[in-house]
Amino acid sequence: MSRISRRHFLGYGAGAAGMAACATETTGNTPLTDNRPAFAGQATFDHGVASGDPLPDRVILWSRVTPADEKTTASIPVTLRVYRDRAMQRLVSEQQMDAAPARDFTLKADMTGLEPATVYYYQFAAKTAAGDILSPAGRTKTAAASGTAPVRLAIVSCSNFPFGYFNVYDDIARREDLDAVVHLGDYLYEYGVDGYGGTQGQALGRNHEPPMEIITLGDYRMRHAQYKRDPMLQAAHAAAPWLCTWDDHESTNNSYRTGAENHQPETEGNWSDRKQAAVQAYLEWMPVRDPEAGRALGGIYRQFDFGDVATVFCLESRLTGRSEEIAWGAELAGVAEEDVATKAQAVMARVRDKSRTMLGRKQEDWLAAGLESSTTNGKAWQVLANQVIMATVRPPNLMEELTPEQRVAQKGYVASMVPFSALGLPFNLDAWDGFPAARERLYAAASAADARLVTLTGDTHTGWANTLHDASGALRGVEFGCTSVTSPGLGQYVKDVPDMGRLFAEANTDVDWYDPDGHGYTLVTLTADNVTSDFYKVSGIETEVYTTRKVASFETRRDGKGMTALKAL
Repeated sequence: MSRISRRHFLGYGAGAAGMAACATETTGNTPLTDNRPAFAGQATFDHGVASGDPLPDRVILWSRVTPADEKTTASIPVTLRVYRDRAMQRLVSEQQMDAAPARDFTLKADMTGLEPATVYYYQFAAKTAAGDILSPAGRTKTAAASGTAPVRLAIVSCSNFPFGYFNVYDDIARREDLDAVVHLGDYLYEYGVDGYGGTQGQALGRNHEPPMEIITLGDYRMRHAQYKRDPMLQAAHAAAPWLCTWDDHESTNNSYRTGAENHQPETEGNWSDRKQAAVQAYLEWMPVRDPEAGRALGGIYRQFDFGDVATVFCLESRLTGRSEEIAWGAELAGVAEEDVATKAQAVMARVRDKSRTMLGRKQEDWLAAGLESSTTNGKAWQVLANQVIMATVRPPNLMEELTPEQRVAQKGYVASMVPFSALGLPFNLDAWDGFPAARERLYAAASAADARLVTLTGDTHTGWANTLHDASGALRGVEFGCTSVTSPGLGQYVKDVPDMGRLFAEANTDVDWYDPDGHGYTLVTLTADNVTSDFYKVSGIETEVYTTRKVASFETRRDGKGMTALKAL
């Protein structure tokens, strides 16, 4: 599987002479004259290019200049040029900016004045004393302003660098039919080389940088830089615009508004400082628009219309509104076996507290208004780019379903799930199951707006096709949960239970299909009449040689003001 030809197009090995030639062959636009002093030092583009947050008339374009002396206090003059053609001869727009040390030499431009539903190509040029230094080239696409052309989205999440190669990103980069890539979080992970994935990283030579758990702004910047140096990730970013939102690991594991499971103030400092550092680095290094003025730190929730087909709502469910974590491990630690059931019911009473929020009331109100506006304006589908599983999910009763030999074979996390599963309670309280009142409020808002809700979900490292129901049993939407880019799913921990997927589907009304194994992405195609999801897997992540196959497909269709339950194709 050679990637040479595609990387050549994306700008690897591009020369300064190429940019100079393109700049003189424009159609109706005169190139800007750059009278700024050249940067005296040496510089390179080591982290590729990226685009994101497409609107009908604009898109975010991103890159980063790497000065040879990272301690320089001088800014680097850069010109961004946008072209209409792949040969990059028809210049349509350009913008001058500076790569400044205050933003870690990253570049982010909201390029306006573009045409709807149009493919563009772009490249950055840094002005140095040695001449213009060019970035790789990228391809992007604006959103449609109207119409019913199909919308194709590649859905990904959970890309832990040490666990393996980013073959999933590589396969996505090969597609030329995408309107956007939707990354649902855990774009990077915070752990050090002695943490989650460290053993695999040591074996593959993919250890995290810096080697310790990231806490400070400098740490988070270095970790982003490491991920962005990966050529497969660079290729995927350069191939299509991305819609990104974070989950927990972009800050730290199981984070919420006022803290995190993996933050210890006594040794790691103030949580607000760490959260601010994580958010700042993310906004510097990712192709997303900065939060609107007046929002809380980290308020990156936003929406995008794709013609008359869909509105996509990118949610923020970690740092601005999420209530304090309730986790079974902490709650049941040290509880005597005969007292577990009583303790569990007391915990569930707290879980059901109506004051608990996943999004925060301000974002809940924003989403309710957005759903109403989307349906009023005739959009066929209302899509949630959401981090954690929305479906109601309880583990199958493994005490009954597993043989004695299978029960004994389970270790660690799975072993604790076996006796707990007999209680018939949700196991993952980090998901929407830990915020049932907030979920019902969301369903009520969708119902009031006559929304056809399509929820896209990451987090679990496993594949899901779910038909969502509210507490009364009414159908409220569907959910497609993507597996991971590299992070291990439940199937890698369960021993000798090959039908775990079937057991989960049979145990839950909301779950139509569950796949606990493998790595891949979900291709979601939306038309005015239906939504299909195709689940793709790569054959492995231990080497850069792989194959890809489609393992399942599902569909929902418009049905009057509503939609149908999922059907396997």
